[in-house]
Amino acid sequence: MILDGRRVARQLNQASVKGRAAALERPPGLAVVLVGEDPASQVYVSRKTKVAGRVGFFHRQITLPVDTDQQALMDLVGELNADPAIDGILVQLPLPGHLDATAVLDAIDPEKDVDGFHPENVGLLSQGRARFVACTPLGVMKLLEEAEVPLSGKHAVVIGRSNIVGKPMAQLLLGANCTVTVAHSRTRDIEGLVRGADVVVAAVGRAEMVRGSWIRAGAVVIDVGINRLDDGRLVGDVAFEECAEHASFITPVPGGVGPMTIAMLMENTCRSAERRQGRA
Repeated sequence: MILDGRRVARQLNQASVKGRAAALERPPGLAVVLVGEDPASQVYVSRKTKVAGRVGFFHRQITLPVDTDQQALMDLVGELNADPAIDGILVQLPLPGHLDATAVLDAIDPEKDVDGFHPENVGLLSQGRARFVACTPLGVMKLLEEAEVPLSGKHAVVIGRSNIVGKPMAQLLLGANCTVTVAHSRTRDIEGLVRGADVVVAAVGRAEMVRGSWIRAGAVVIDVGINRLDDGRLVGDVAFEECAEHASFITPVPGGVGPMTIAMLMENTCRSAERRQGRA
């Protein structure tokens, strides 16, 4: 079965978030900050602000020149922290190389950290009392929940250990009572590990690395990767056609995890607004 992230994201945005936003005293406010003119980042930011508009949010897209210095960006974050109309702050990554992304993310008010990257929110997740969770792994869990995929007692292999996907993904799967193995570039025999997995989450950034021969019959395959090939095609970290022959559930690229990431950004921002208006 193909897990259709576009359908589920549209359903969540229209059936849940839009109504909740309309019921608030003021609309949820989302600020998205883009530094520079990276084409991929421009596309991602545009998608986020368009969806925010569709669900009735107040939204600001702030685009800064590529040569913006650290202090100017930190000052902007401080202004957004203090702005009562803003419930969620997202600084689009990656930042230009001369900027310290960690310092910027750490400066965001953890109560407005709808990306779930602030150390305070990461710590709360690790203790099983999450406030805001990184949007991509949260979207994966919501997609699995909507499809009623059983997770308790399953062996999950997460390929990738980034702070954005791999680590929070492992925490969420642990919280769902999976036994979790995190594989990475130094892991020996990744293929062997994947062959023993009930759930595979590929978030490594290597085009079609996971082959069909690695997937056990009936496994659940979640492809977080997005890679553009020389011929212009977009593919994931999973060889889709090969793996789909063995998997019980699989996400496509595009149209799988990506739309869910944006839907969870809207969910986190709406929840932040509800918390700040005493509704949660």
